[in-house]
Amino acid sequence: MSKIETSDWKQFKVIDLFEVKNTHSILKNEIEEDSGETPYVTASNENNGVYTYITYNEDLKESGNCIMIAGKTLTITYQKKDFYSNDSHNLVLYLKDNNHRTEKVQLFLITALKTSIGHTYNWGDSISSKSIQKDIIMLPVDKDGNPDFSYMEEYMKNREIAVSASLTKLQSAKRSAICQKFNLEKWQTFHLYDIFEIDSGTKLDKAKMETTAPKINFVGRSNFNNGITQKVNEIQGLRSYKPGSLTLALGGAYLGSCFIQEEPFYTSQNVVVLIPKKDISFEAKQFIATAIFKESQNNYRAFIKELNAHIKRNFVIKLPAKVDGTPDYEYMSEYISRIKSRSLHTIKTLQTV
Repeated sequence: MSKIETSDWKQFKVIDLFEVKNTHSILKNEIEEDSGETPYVTASNENNGVYTYITYNEDLKESGNCIMIAGKTLTITYQKKDFYSNDSHNLVLYLKDNNHRTEKVQLFLITALKTSIGHTYNWGDSISSKSIQKDIIMLPVDKDGNPDFSYMEEYMKNREIAVSASLTKLQSAKRSAICQKFNLEKWQTFHLYDIFEIDSGTKLDKAKMETTAPKINFVGRSNFNNGITQKVNEIQGLRSYKPGSLTLALGGAYLGSCFIQEEPFYTSQNVVVLIPKKDISFEAKQFIATAIFKESQNNYRAFIKELNAHIKRNFVIKLPAKVDGTPDYEYMSEYISRIKSRSLHTIKTLQTV
């Protein structure tokens, strides 16, 4: 939101603009919750301060279409309807200019009041009908130097339109991010060893790694940063794994975490390396990595049934397949590409909100 030009605004005393009164006080232990239709308003900033709706003594009801300031918390709300208050320290402000006492104008004034009070009172202070006598508020003015209520009304209308448009864009972005469910009829089950050479990894101890001249990624049992926990020195005589392979955490809290590594790397213990037996696109690998993670999360448990005893023997995943029964890597690649395209569209849409 662009900032409002306030260089031509002027100061006004709050008491010159508003009639200020203390509210009546009705304690919570005196009311029966949800017993009526009149709002029972407290100092809370949740739900516009409305705690419940009650029926009570009509003589203690406050007139609506006003601004209420919670005396002890400085919460400021617009109360459209008549209401009851929980504390006599709360203040009600009625705009003296009845012709402009609209909801939009008062919402504008609430923002101005919050700015003024925010600079005047500190945490732990309270506001009262006495202290507010000296408070001022900065407002736009018309050609005669009076508060420009017409501008305030128009400004809030424009903000309402802008917010509505932003919500529409957000809903559009949400819809564009929703993907259709898979048709699993043509999917088949594949052992992991059908697709990858499953290498046990370098099984290094992170605590013993040198980091004085970090060059090689160190992949551990992590679900963050592509599994990379740090960069370490290259170890003479120990060949690092080439980019393009996948890493898979066999156990622990992040069991099943599977990532494509785009730079040379070493691995910690309980992290295996999946080396594709065929040339598979990056997008198809992403598809497969997700399938591996889902299978791990659904059918295995950390510290109970981990992947160690199964990964090279009977770990299977379901994937889309061609007529000849081989994995349909083209479909996987196209699917992930569509996801990326939708995601980019969503991000661009959100950036305009």
